[in-house]
Amino acid sequence: MAGRGSRLRPQTLITPKPLVPIAGIPILNQLVSDTIKLVDEPIDEMIFIIGDPIFFDEIVEKNLDLLAKKYNSKATIFRQLKPLGTGHAIMCAKKSLSGSAIVIYPDTLIRADQKFDKNADAVIWTKQVSNPEAYGVVKLNENNEIIDLVEKPKNFISDLAVIGIYYFKEISQLKEKLEMVISKNKMNSGEYQINDGLLAMMKDGRKFLVGEVKEWLDCGNVKKCIAANKAILYENNNNFVSKKIKLINSKIIHPCYIDEHVIIKDSFVGPYVSIGKGSEIINSSISNTIIQANSVIKNADIEKSMIGNNCTYDGQGREINIGDFSELI
Repeated sequence: MAGRGSRLRPQTLITPKPLVPIAGIPILNQLVSDTIKLVDEPIDEMIFIIGDPIFFDEIVEKNLDLLAKKYNSKATIFRQLKPLGTGHAIMCAKKSLSGSAIVIYPDTLIRADQKFDKNADAVIWTKQVSNPEAYGVVKLNENNEIIDLVEKPKNFISDLAVIGIYYFKEISQLKEKLEMVISKNKMNSGEYQINDGLLAMMKDGRKFLVGEVKEWLDCGNVKKCIAANKAILYENNNNFVSKKIKLINSKIIHPCYIDEHVIIKDSFVGPYVSIGKGSEIINSSISNTIIQANSVIKNADIEKSMIGNNCTYDGQGREINIGDFSELI
């Protein structure tokens, strides 16, 4: 999670992308919860690869420590100070790379109810997609084992897109291959990629299987975050509305997520709206939108919008995207 989340700007100018709340809960927290359910066994250690200490500061470290403690786990933090790719990011944690492990890219949400084969050397989770040419996909043999990884294939290989979650029965095997990749300075587009380590493991005859998810919600940009927010609220029929709100001459159309100390006056809110703690909605109509904490929205008629923390908006735009501490009046 060392990247700066440039595709999700301005929401990530001061908030790391994995900590952006979707349906009221940070992306990372939801992903960890769902992955732990999938693994279905105690997690000894959670390793977080974060970036420079100016952006990923002590507050971020504290949040990560609390997240690990919630699951009786130990948080270990490493820093990737240069954007040298996924393989390089994993190797920043080389001191901890032993035993069974799950590797996760924390800009996606999953729903999975199928167990996976922990006796396989590795499992790569995928989602069936209608446009595989836009993704990295897996190639399978007649035994449904993964034998190749192909990035954005021009010709059809499969429709199983790699979603950024990997299991390793013994992650030191990946560590060994990535050490070779880096020592040989094998780069793609100026980066050391996890795929080169995975392909080297396959070449050694390691058994790779497919893990399947029933839902994959990419949160890579603003539109996808808004879509993910809607999907989560719809799926869970999430009608979480804190009892500690003030609803004055207003109507809430479910499903919505509305945190405590929110004031809604002379407004229609919903469906598919998430509102963070302490925000105010006045004389407005809002649907299919994410509003973070301590923001004030007045005289608005908006949908498919994303508004950050501590913002003020007073206007007539229809689809709004403003980041933290912004004012449009």
